[in-house]
Amino acid sequence: MANLNEPSQENIAFMIEAIKAKLRMASAAAMQSSNFSINDYEDIKELYEIVTEKNNISISEVEGIVAELGKLRNK
Repeated sequence: MANLNEPSQENIAFMIEAIKAKLRMASAAAMQSSNFSINDYEDIKELYEIVTEKNNISISEVEGIVAELGKLRNK
């Protein structure tokens, strides 16, 4: 497992892939790790931790997480 305490593009890729898998995102192709900046690492890590710690995620939680990821994506 990666050391997620170290900000890196590789760790962002790992976390984004884990979030997409857990949320079973229909539009996962649009959520590529290269679309996220290392400057947003802590925010991405926080979302990753929320997603991976929950056994069940409600539809409204999925929508909120996807909305937050959308805000973090590079324009």
